[in-house]
Amino acid sequence: MDLQLDQLRALDAVLTEGTFEAAARRLSVTPSAISQRIKALEDAAGRILLQRSKPVRATESGLAVLRLARQVALLAGDTARELGDADRPADRPIRIPIAVNADSLESWVLPALARVPAGIYFDLHREDEEHTTRLLRDGTVMAAITATATPVRGCKVDALGAMRYRPMATPDFARTWFPDGPTPAAYTGAPVVHFDRKDDLQFRQLRRRTRRQVDPPSHYVPSSHGFADAVRLGLGWGMLPDLQTENDRAAGTLVNIDGDSHIDVPLYWQQWKLHSPALSAAATAIAAVAATALAVQ
Repeated sequence: MDLQLDQLRALDAVLTEGTFEAAARRLSVTPSAISQRIKALEDAAGRILLQRSKPVRATESGLAVLRLARQVALLAGDTARELGDADRPADRPIRIPIAVNADSLESWVLPALARVPAGIYFDLHREDEEHTTRLLRDGTVMAAITATATPVRGCKVDALGAMRYRPMATPDFARTWFPDGPTPAAYTGAPVVHFDRKDDLQFRQLRRRTRRQVDPPSHYVPSSHGFADAVRLGLGWGMLPDLQTENDRAAGTLVNIDGDSHIDVPLYWQQWKLHSPALSAAATAIAAVAATALAVQ
C-alpha cells in the first residue's frame, strides 16, 4: 500500500475530532481536502476505513490503519524535535493519547505528566482500569494505566504499584448501619455508593463479607471527587483510595467500616513497542511518581 503522510494525518484527525469539519480546522485545510485525502487513503488500502456517522467511527480496517497513523505521527514528531531547534519545542508538538482510570487521574497522574518536557501534549481518556486495554487494542491510545498485567499485542508492560482502597463511611453512617460491626446483614442492608456500572470494587467487598451475591440500595456517582463527596456526605459507604482520604482518616471524618479491611488494585503501564523519546519520557515520569504514590505490590 502506498499510504501518504497527509492521508494518515487526515484519518487520525477525523477519528480524534469526530467530524470532517473539526478535522479540517485542526489541520488548517478545507473539509473537501479532508474528504479527498480519506478517499485516496481508502482507495490505497482497498478498504472502507470510516463509518460516516456522527461522530465518525472507524471500521475494523480503519482501526488498523489508525494505529499506523498514530505510530508514524509519534515517530515523525520525535524526529522533527531531534532535527529542529531544541529551544522551540512548541513548533513541533507531539500528542500522546493515554487511557487513565479516574482515581489515578484525580490523584497522582497529572503531577507525573507535569514532569514531561515541553512540547509533548496529552490526550487523556478516562476509563476504568479494568477496561483501558480495549483502547490500546483499537489504537485509540498509545499507552494506558491498567489493571491488566498481560501485555496487549504490540505493547510492553511495567508494574507501577497498587492503589489501596478501603470501605469508608462517616462515623454517623457507621453507627447507624453497622451498629454490630461489619456483619453480612449490615452489608446487605446498608446503602452503598458506586462510581458507575463498571465499578466492581464495592461488589468485591460485599462478596468477601457476605459470601454471596447481594444487591444493597445503591447510588451511582460517576466522578472521582463526587464519589468521595457522596461518601463524606453520608449517602452511603464506598471503597475509597488512601490517596484521597489521608486527611479524612487523620481528622476522623471518615472511618473504615470493616477494621483494617482493604483491597489493593495493582496498576501497570502498558505502551506501544516503539522507540520513541516522547513516549519514554511519559513512561519515566509516570513510573517515578507511582513509586512514591502507590503501595508496593
